[in-house]
Amino acid sequence: MGRWEPDARGRLERAAMELYGERGFEQTTVAEIAKRAGLTERTFFRHFADKREVLFSGAASLQQLFVTTLAEAPDTAAPIDAVAAALEAAGALMQEGRDRVLLRQAVIDANAELQERELIKQAFLASSIAEALRRRGVADPAAGLAAEAGMAVFKIAFQRWVGPAEPRDLPDLIRDSLAELKALTAAG
Repeated sequence: MGRWEPDARGRLERAAMELYGERGFEQTTVAEIAKRAGLTERTFFRHFADKREVLFSGAASLQQLFVTTLAEAPDTAAPIDAVAAALEAAGALMQEGRDRVLLRQAVIDANAELQERELIKQAFLASSIAEALRRRGVADPAAGLAAEAGMAVFKIAFQRWVGPAEPRDLPDLIRDSLAELKALTAAG
């Protein structure tokens, strides 16, 4: 029986993403996701609170990656450079799963409710980055400014990366966007 096969969560994620890509988020039901994965709706709800959570289930891991990378940055690193290291680590992780990330973003872009949820996630990440910087001894407002600037750099790089015909890797685009921000602030 399919439901006793291992990796139920992964199977549910794959099934949901396939269906979202085929039918759209709104037209896909939890029952259809469970059926495609060879599982029950009850099993779905053991892993996810609702069908949106499939798209946002990696947020905690991403936040932990940011915080850990920031904590491991050299003590001599400037706040924005420590943030850049965390952004590049996240970018490298996303680069590995590019096809899934691109599909996820297409689903989010097609749904206003999901776009709002994505903005909330980004604000939470910025807050987590600022807190990690404070733990490194960076005072406010510098911690908040570095975190928000980092998220702006990431957002611009990500938008370029998911755009049509972008051949460069996300970490390269992050470095380029950060260099542009530094040049912009140095020019003033």
